[in-house]
Amino acid sequence: MDNLILTDFLTLTGIAFIAALILYFVSQKFHTEEDSRIREVEAMLPQANCGACGRAGCHDFAVACTKCTPQGFAKLYCPVGGAKVMNRIAEYLGMAAPSREKTVAVLRCNGSCQNAPAKVNYNGIQFCRIAHNISSGQSGCPDGCLRLGDCIKVCKFGALSLNPQTGLPQVDEEKCTSCGACVNICPRNLFEIRLKGKNNKRVYVACRNRQKGALARQNCKAACIGCMKCAKLCPEIRIEDNLSYIPDTVDAAKYGRQLAQTCPTGAITYIDEKEKQND
Repeated sequence: MDNLILTDFLTLTGIAFIAALILYFVSQKFHTEEDSRIREVEAMLPQANCGACGRAGCHDFAVACTKCTPQGFAKLYCPVGGAKVMNRIAEYLGMAAPSREKTVAVLRCNGSCQNAPAKVNYNGIQFCRIAHNISSGQSGCPDGCLRLGDCIKVCKFGALSLNPQTGLPQVDEEKCTSCGACVNICPRNLFEIRLKGKNNKRVYVACRNRQKGALARQNCKAACIGCMKCAKLCPEIRIEDNLSYIPDTVDAAKYGRQLAQTCPTGAITYIDEKEKQND
């Protein structure tokens, strides 16, 4: 009996040893050295691993940078690192740095505590993704902000915080990297990455409510009612599902103030950074 156990042990040991030798020689035969530049490029990146660049993480982005053609490199961009990081990588790789207009996340909802006061008290699990599936929200707006802060929790850069007066998340544009985490987490698609605009002027519709005018206003005073007044001023504006949409290509310097003043409900937000700084 003891000899049988010893024989089995030696047999298994022999098989394991042979398998290990085979794996060793196969790994040696097919081993490839990683491009040393990958590690250098990765070290230049912010190590956020947020996926905003469209890659799996900073390492994957570094691999793409070192393996692509000059034409391909021009299509790569790290929103978190911005132009400063991309210029460093381009100089190191001997490429032309890609240029991108600055962007920022905006909240397309103005359903504040004042504009959309609570009609019901939600006592369920405090996650927007869950509340969205079981409730229309405290204000009754089926497309408005649920005010539970999922977006704030996922922001790695501290660019989002809850405004105690409005009850809505607010974006710190100095910290926002346009990583898109808030866009991906919001179950009601209220966040959008938009161009900061020429001279930091931009205009957009801060509403996603697709209900018809009268019903939309019952839930929120600042709801878009699809009146088309903005579309008559600017031909680029679209009206779909009772909702106006202003592309970020619209010249905010030309149309922004007039669009905001024309909107009868205040659904259109016009931002002029210079005016904000002077206030």
